[in-house]
Amino acid sequence: MPAEWEKHEAVWLAWPHDKISFPPTRLTRVEERYVEIIKALSESELVNLLVLNEKMRTRVSEMLKKRGLDISKIIFHITDYADVWLRDYGPMFVLHCEEKKLSWIKWQYDAYAKKFPMLLKDNQVFYNLKNKIKASMLESNMILEGGSIEQNGSGTLLTTEQCLLNSSRNPSLSKKQIEGNLKNFLGATNIIWLKQGLENDHTDGHVDDIARFVSPDIIFCAYEEDENKKNHHILKKNFEVLEKALDQNSTPFKLVKLQVPHLVYDDNKPFEAGSIAPASYTNFYIGNTIVLVPTYNDRNDENALKIIQSYFANRKVIGIDCRDLIYGGGAIHCITQQQPAFY
Repeated sequence: MPAEWEKHEAVWLAWPHDKISFPPTRLTRVEERYVEIIKALSESELVNLLVLNEKMRTRVSEMLKKRGLDISKIIFHITDYADVWLRDYGPMFVLHCEEKKLSWIKWQYDAYAKKFPMLLKDNQVFYNLKNKIKASMLESNMILEGGSIEQNGSGTLLTTEQCLLNSSRNPSLSKKQIEGNLKNFLGATNIIWLKQGLENDHTDGHVDDIARFVSPDIIFCAYEEDENKKNHHILKKNFEVLEKALDQNSTPFKLVKLQVPHLVYDDNKPFEAGSIAPASYTNFYIGNTIVLVPTYNDRNDENALKIIQSYFANRKVIGIDCRDLIYGGGAIHCITQQQPAFY
């Protein structure tokens, strides 16, 4: 499986429409952010965009044109889908170097251990679209969301015990069997198990909110300096695991801390007002020429952008306000899925 910073042919997204995840006024603002995101992405790579119907396609096209976007760089796919978290239910691409071909893996999706029944139909989306992808499909019976794994393109894969060993996801599979699937399907040779994810993460601890590779040997780590915050203890344990961990060549990693923002929910959806949101700067997307980073109108935003830019000299780092998107439970990385180029 190629690393995210390797060359992409395209990126996949789904246009937001779910009024449960995003009540009407918030949905309007989320759509505005999507226009920003798609405009930036379209200048970096081809964009595959899911829409519900022709009416939505026409409306979205007009919104994008008004922002000066070249619609020829967007491929619309009309299909039924519930929500935007395409990283989790979408295709996961792998390259077969010897055979010189691209394949994509269809894992099973159960809407986060069936906590959100209205999202279960998203497991079907890419069965319906399989003929639209110019690559062969590999199918696994294992439940796996894309946000639950992170890998460096060289054999090392990160995940969390909280998510992949959750008894509600794959109760019939042992840890050894889960590791076997990750090795067989993704080419992983070295699996590192972190403990758990951010407080209030309804995905049960997705790793893309806590640790991300930016090169084969450098990991950005979400961190909380305030010892009075619950996330301090969670993230400290993960950091300690990575301090002791070795890569596929038995070499230590370079770890870079990214202080988490302190966004709290201001209503009772999805958590009680005043609860900390599962917000993190590690939920960025690495495109061909850009890096899209979630921001939260937080005092830590500017420093996070500076740190990330310092590791991507050949890419433009762009901050995207995700204060409304996070109300659905995720940010930039959660709504995108890269399709690698074969070369």
